[in-house]
Amino acid sequence: MYCLSHSFRHSLLICSILLLSARAAEKSGPPVKELSTADAIVLGLVEGVTEFLPISSTGHLIIANELLGLESTRPLTDAAGKPLWHKAPSKDHPDGVPLTVKLAADTYTVVIQIGAIAAVLALYWRQYLSMLLGLIGRSSSGFRLLRNVLLAFFPVAIIGFLLHDLVAKYLFSTFTVISALVGGALLMLWAERWRRANSGTGFSKGEGAELTPRQSLGIGFAQCFALCPGMSRSMVTIVAGYLAGLKPAQSAEFSFLVGLPTLAGAAFLKSLKSGPAMIQVFGWSNVLLGAFVAAISALLAVKFLVHFISRHGLAVFAYYRLALAVALLVLYLL
Repeated sequence: MYCLSHSFRHSLLICSILLLSARAAEKSGPPVKELSTADAIVLGLVEGVTEFLPISSTGHLIIANELLGLESTRPLTDAAGKPLWHKAPSKDHPDGVPLTVKLAADTYTVVIQIGAIAAVLALYWRQYLSMLLGLIGRSSSGFRLLRNVLLAFFPVAIIGFLLHDLVAKYLFSTFTVISALVGGALLMLWAERWRRANSGTGFSKGEGAELTPRQSLGIGFAQCFALCPGMSRSMVTIVAGYLAGLKPAQSAEFSFLVGLPTLAGAAFLKSLKSGPAMIQVFGWSNVLLGAFVAAISALLAVKFLVHFISRHGLAVFAYYRLALAVALLVLYLL
């Protein structure tokens, strides 16, 4: 009963955050292509459930966008038949970048990560409060946790910023995602075998604050592999947490804490780059609906993962990734 009321309070907090976002949003003109309520709910569920599970949110969103018909690259036009531009023709872009449903949908699936961020904030507010107290010298363990989260975040922030355009240009393909799903599954199966072989002596860390700076930085560099679509940020950080000495549940929780600045940074940059284009195509209402659904589903997914992984490990998720790779391969061939 306590867990249900606790989750209900978290849900109310998330609702409040998203309602404030809605009130802060400026009114815009009618959308070019309204995203249906059903589509918004489906994408919110897919994002929320898969973002923190080690199964690749990218792979699932590719399938979802394909099935919902949101992969069209046909240039959109206004009511008068004039082309709409994401980037109008200019000296730097002579041909311009036309506005498409795919561009808006790709932005949408990143921006609604705000819901997943709200879920982690609601569930782990004590850890973030501890880090804030550590920042002002009121908590030594909070300071160590803050240090470790930042050290695990900086590598992917720097390398991701430098390689973003290259990754988007060369790695965002179905074949890359399939390969990463399979490679990640094999890594997880190896990590589980290693964990069981070292269960008596290999796991000495009780929480993220007990990691050394070197171990935290190692988790950060491991997170960089998640820049490859389909690899899963959650998966690589959990496996790296294993190798650093964290038990499964603590490794997953540290992964959530590290994920928040990563997701927030990605959502912020994507919003700046193509957020207005997304709103022009889909409008505001279902963007907020998708973020709300992502928040509630992410909250439940995080609770499930911590409970499940502490008892069963990662193997089940590895086999699921292999099944997803097969499904994507069939979709790719068709």
